[in-house]
Amino acid sequence: MISIKKYAAIDIGSNAVRLLISNIVEQEGKEPQFNKSSLVRVPVRLGQDAFTVGEITEENIARMVDAMKAYKLLMKVHKVERYMACATSAMREAYNGQEVVDIIQREADIKIDIIDGKKEAAIIAATDLDEFLKPGQHYLFVDVGGGSTEFSLFADGKIVASKSFKNGTVRLLNNMVNDVVWQEIEKWIKAVTEPYENINLIGSGGNINKLFKLSGKKQDKPLSYFYIHSQYQFLNSLSYEQRISELGLNPDRADVIIYATRIYLNAMKWSGARNIFVPKIGLSDGIVKAMYYGSI
Repeated sequence: MISIKKYAAIDIGSNAVRLLISNIVEQEGKEPQFNKSSLVRVPVRLGQDAFTVGEITEENIARMVDAMKAYKLLMKVHKVERYMACATSAMREAYNGQEVVDIIQREADIKIDIIDGKKEAAIIAATDLDEFLKPGQHYLFVDVGGGSTEFSLFADGKIVASKSFKNGTVRLLNNMVNDVVWQEIEKWIKAVTEPYENINLIGSGGNINKLFKLSGKKQDKPLSYFYIHSQYQFLNSLSYEQRISELGLNPDRADVIIYATRIYLNAMKWSGARNIFVPKIGLSDGIVKAMYYGSI
């Protein structure tokens, strides 16, 4: 006999808002399976507001309310029994972030938690990485978002260091990350990885997933440093319009993918990693698992 639970996670990021609906399959004597039932992404770029003018605009508040109403209906028709909505750096930094949360609660009946970078990294790390974390090997987990990037170092299957930096694709797009931030990231990565040999990267985020898809590789195969470097040069050689027309990128992906690639490339260089694994995981996957296991 099996039983199936339906959980949902809403990830309110700086570049987009996502709804993940998961089927959790329970069977006696076996580990639960987490299967994606539906994933909906809406390109509401809250970071453009929060990082440039310091507040979420009326237009984007209205779009957020509409998106949350739609998500509420989707969860209803999917018969979702439990959900959690988490907002990250854009809502953290907008001075009217709490006001937006209150408006959405009132108009869409969706409760949103604004989480800090440390909790965001912990939730993402709660995702199932067992198939990638091989005994005796060490991994730097890198999750690139629109407003921040979360880094976690795994040694012998456990997190030994974790840090969030205000360096994300939407900030870079708006030229809001100075050299000091890059230097801090370089210093931190080199310090935490220095005691370990043969570091591999694990990449998370929509941009690295797109790069992986473009590579045509099987899910269990990593991308090499050489591939990431060559893709960085290739993407830079194309115009914004060419990235949309020739690579089939969404308009809100085509302008930020270069900046994300730069972050992954630097993380590989500073850690000495030759390969990056790209499991299909992210904050929304972590939220579902954290709810199920009672860690949030």
